[in-house]
Amino acid sequence: MIVVSDTTPLISLLKIDKVYLLEKLFGKILIPQAVFDELVIDKRFIEEEDIIRNNIQIEVKEVGSLEAVDILRRVTGLDIGESEAIVLADELSADVLLMDEAKGRNVSKDLGHNVMGTIGIIMVAYDENLLTSEDVKECIEQLKKSGRHIGYRYYNMLLSMIGSRL
Repeated sequence: MIVVSDTTPLISLLKIDKVYLLEKLFGKILIPQAVFDELVIDKRFIEEEDIIRNNIQIEVKEVGSLEAVDILRRVTGLDIGESEAIVLADELSADVLLMDEAKGRNVSKDLGHNVMGTIGIIMVAYDENLLTSEDVKECIEQLKKSGRHIGYRYYNMLLSMIGSRL
Protein backbone atom coordinates (compact mmCIF):
# COMPACT_ATOMS: atom_id res chain seq x y z
CA MET A 1 0.00 0.00 0.00
CA ILE A 2 1.35 3.43 -0.95
CA VAL A 3 0.52 6.16 1.58
CA VAL A 4 1.64 9.78 1.27
CA SER A 5 1.21 12.26 4.10
CA ASP A 6 0.97 16.00 4.49
CA THR A 7 2.25 17.66 7.67
CA THR A 8 -0.89 18.03 9.77
CA PRO A 9 -1.88 14.38 10.30
CA LEU A 10 1.67 13.56 11.35
CA ILE A 11 1.84 16.47 13.79
CA SER A 12 -1.59 15.66 15.21
CA LEU A 13 -0.65 12.03 15.82
CA LEU A 14 2.71 13.04 17.28
CA LYS A 15 1.01 15.50 19.65
CA ILE A 16 -1.17 12.69 21.04
CA ASP A 17 1.59 10.06 20.99
CA LYS A 18 -0.20 7.90 18.42
CA VAL A 19 2.11 8.08 15.40
CA TYR A 20 2.67 4.33 15.82
CA LEU A 21 -0.84 3.84 14.41
CA LEU A 22 0.45 4.76 10.95
CA GLU A 23 2.87 1.84 10.92
CA LYS A 24 0.24 -0.55 12.22
CA LEU A 25 -2.35 0.58 9.66
CA PHE A 26 -0.25 1.39 6.61
CA GLY A 27 3.38 0.33 7.05
CA LYS A 28 5.67 2.89 5.45
CA ILE A 29 4.55 6.51 5.10
CA LEU A 30 6.02 8.64 2.32
CA ILE A 31 6.42 12.38 2.71
CA PRO A 32 7.76 14.94 0.25
CA GLN A 33 10.75 17.08 1.16
CA ALA A 34 8.61 20.15 1.89
CA VAL A 35 6.62 18.21 4.51
CA PHE A 36 9.83 16.91 6.09
CA ASP A 37 11.20 20.45 6.18
CA GLU A 38 8.04 21.75 7.86
CA LEU A 39 8.27 19.01 10.46
CA VAL A 40 11.93 19.52 11.36
CA ILE A 41 12.44 23.26 10.84
CA ASP A 42 9.25 24.76 12.26
CA LYS A 43 9.91 25.73 15.90
CA ARG A 44 6.31 24.82 16.83
CA PHE A 45 7.24 21.17 16.28
CA ILE A 46 10.62 21.12 18.03
CA GLU A 47 9.53 18.34 20.40
CA GLU A 48 8.54 16.16 17.46
CA GLU A 49 11.66 16.76 15.33
CA ASP A 50 13.72 13.84 16.67
CA ILE A 51 10.81 11.44 16.32
CA ILE A 52 10.42 12.39 12.65
CA ARG A 53 14.15 12.22 11.94
CA ASN A 54 14.51 8.81 13.60
CA ASN A 55 11.27 7.11 12.50
CA ILE A 56 12.21 4.45 9.96
CA GLN A 57 8.56 4.12 8.87
CA ILE A 58 8.55 7.69 7.54
CA GLU A 59 10.48 8.05 4.31
CA VAL A 60 11.22 11.26 2.43
CA LYS A 61 10.45 10.84 -1.26
CA GLU A 62 11.43 13.40 -3.87
CA VAL A 63 8.67 14.89 -6.00
CA GLY A 64 9.36 14.31 -9.68
CA SER A 65 7.80 17.48 -11.06
CA LEU A 66 8.49 20.66 -9.15
CA GLU A 67 6.83 22.48 -12.04
CA ALA A 68 3.56 20.66 -11.26
CA VAL A 69 3.96 21.67 -7.60
CA ASP A 70 4.46 25.31 -8.59
CA ILE A 71 1.43 25.30 -10.88
CA LEU A 72 -0.74 23.65 -8.22
CA ARG A 73 0.35 26.23 -5.64
CA ARG A 74 -0.39 29.16 -7.94
CA VAL A 75 -3.76 27.84 -9.09
CA THR A 76 -5.07 26.69 -5.70
CA GLY A 77 -3.24 28.82 -3.13
CA LEU A 78 -2.18 25.71 -1.20
CA ASP A 79 1.08 25.76 0.72
CA ILE A 80 4.23 24.01 -0.46
CA GLY A 81 3.78 20.95 1.77
CA GLU A 82 0.21 20.31 0.69
CA SER A 83 1.10 20.89 -2.96
CA GLU A 84 4.09 18.53 -2.87
CA ALA A 85 2.06 15.87 -1.03
CA ILE A 86 -0.71 16.04 -3.65
CA VAL A 87 1.71 15.89 -6.58
CA LEU A 88 3.68 13.04 -4.98
CA ALA A 89 0.47 11.10 -4.32
CA ASP A 90 -0.46 11.61 -7.95
CA GLU A 91 2.97 10.60 -9.27
CA LEU A 92 3.02 7.43 -7.17
CA SER A 93 -0.67 6.58 -7.69
CA ALA A 94 -0.91 6.47 -3.90
CA ASP A 95 -3.64 4.40 -2.31
CA VAL A 96 -4.16 7.01 0.42
CA LEU A 97 -3.22 10.65 0.90
CA LEU A 98 -3.20 11.75 4.54
CA MET A 99 -4.33 15.37 4.78
CA ASP A 100 -6.45 17.39 7.20
CA GLU A 101 -6.88 20.88 5.73
CA ALA A 102 -10.22 21.27 3.96
CA LYS A 103 -8.94 23.14 0.92
CA GLY A 104 -6.20 20.59 0.28
CA ARG A 105 -8.62 17.70 0.82
CA ASN A 106 -11.06 19.18 -1.70
CA VAL A 107 -8.35 19.67 -4.33
CA SER A 108 -7.07 16.14 -3.69
CA LYS A 109 -10.51 14.60 -4.00
CA ASP A 110 -11.12 16.55 -7.22
CA LEU A 111 -7.94 14.93 -8.55
CA GLY A 112 -9.28 11.49 -7.61
CA HIS A 113 -7.23 10.78 -4.50
CA ASN A 114 -8.46 8.72 -1.59
CA VAL A 115 -7.99 11.22 1.27
CA MET A 116 -7.93 10.44 4.97
CA GLY A 117 -7.34 12.80 7.87
CA THR A 118 -6.40 12.41 11.50
CA ILE A 119 -9.95 11.57 12.58
CA GLY A 120 -10.19 8.99 9.79
CA ILE A 121 -6.97 7.39 11.01
CA ILE A 122 -8.35 7.24 14.54
CA MET A 123 -11.63 5.75 13.23
CA VAL A 124 -9.80 3.04 11.26
CA ALA A 125 -7.56 2.30 14.26
CA TYR A 126 -10.71 1.88 16.35
CA ASP A 127 -12.25 -0.39 13.71
CA GLU A 128 -9.06 -2.47 13.69
CA ASN A 129 -9.19 -2.74 17.51
CA LEU A 130 -5.96 -0.79 17.88
CA LEU A 131 -7.79 1.75 20.04
CA THR A 132 -10.59 1.33 22.55
CA SER A 133 -13.47 3.79 22.86
CA GLU A 134 -11.70 5.25 25.91
CA ASP A 135 -8.51 5.64 23.84
CA VAL A 136 -10.49 7.48 21.18
CA LYS A 137 -12.00 9.87 23.72
CA GLU A 138 -8.53 10.51 25.14
CA CYS A 139 -7.19 11.16 21.62
CA ILE A 140 -9.89 13.76 21.02
CA GLU A 141 -9.21 15.48 24.33
CA GLN A 142 -5.46 15.52 23.67
CA LEU A 143 -5.99 16.89 20.17
CA LYS A 144 -8.12 19.71 21.59
CA LYS A 145 -5.59 20.47 24.33
CA SER A 146 -2.74 20.61 21.83
CA GLY A 147 -4.66 23.15 19.74
CA ARG A 148 -5.42 20.83 16.82
CA HIS A 149 -8.65 21.66 14.99
CA ILE A 150 -11.24 18.93 14.59
CA GLY A 151 -13.98 19.47 12.04
CA TYR A 152 -17.43 19.38 13.61
CA ARG A 153 -18.74 16.80 11.12
CA TYR A 154 -15.81 14.41 11.65
CA TYR A 155 -15.92 14.88 15.40
CA ASN A 156 -19.60 13.90 15.48
CA MET A 157 -19.00 10.93 13.16
CA LEU A 158 -16.30 9.67 15.48
CA LEU A 159 -18.40 10.11 18.62
CA SER A 160 -21.34 8.41 16.93
CA MET A 161 -19.14 5.51 15.89
CA ILE A 162 -17.68 4.86 19.34
CA GLY A 163 -21.03 5.53 21.04
CA SER A 164 -22.60 2.67 19.14
CA ARG A 165 -20.03 0.26 20.57
CA LEU A 166 -19.78 1.35 24.19
